[in-house]
Amino acid sequence: MSTPARARLSVAAAVVACGLLLAGCASGPEAQPSSSSASSAAAVLADHDLAGLEAPEVIERLDTMALADRPGDLMASVQPDAVVVTDDQGREARLPMPEDQVYVSVAPYVDQTHECHFHSLTTCVGELGDERVDVTLTTADGEVLVDETRRTYDNGFVGLWVPRDLDATLTITHDGRTGTAPITTRDPDDPTCVTTLQLT
Repeated sequence: MSTPARARLSVAAAVVACGLLLAGCASGPEAQPSSSSASSAAAVLADHDLAGLEAPEVIERLDTMALADRPGDLMASVQPDAVVVTDDQGREARLPMPEDQVYVSVAPYVDQTHECHFHSLTTCVGELGDERVDVTLTTADGEVLVDETRRTYDNGFVGLWVPRDLDATLTITHDGRTGTAPITTRDPDDPTCVTTLQLT
């Protein structure tokens, strides 16, 4: 292969790699899913052993899955009203979320993080995988909704089911470092992925 051809191939590979990296997490509410037929929705769920599961069960299975076991051909975006599952064939399924709860996934970090708006159950990866963290969630009026020790999943996230119409502050402590971040679940475009909680 000639040097110019080899250079073009390297550039193309870099562009593809960059695209895959940026696709890791949904950046914002502008990325809206397209509609799909019931048959294609059923097929994508069946092909990935998710048939018959509701949104909370899909979230539990995929978010807690070891990184090495995660499907490379599946995206599962957690939005306030639904989990949107799509595959590399363009098939899509929307699984409605509970009426009274929203799933928010948080990746505390010390040195490295990434931008994220809607949590991707299959591709988002945080800095602190499989680490013990102390988690406190306190509402604006001082009510403590969560106060417990958790382990982050293999992907570096810890998941919380929180009430809708909530304004609260999340505090996470790990290895002598503490960080806080706001949690809001009032609007359909509120983030379900928190990657701004730095431990200092």
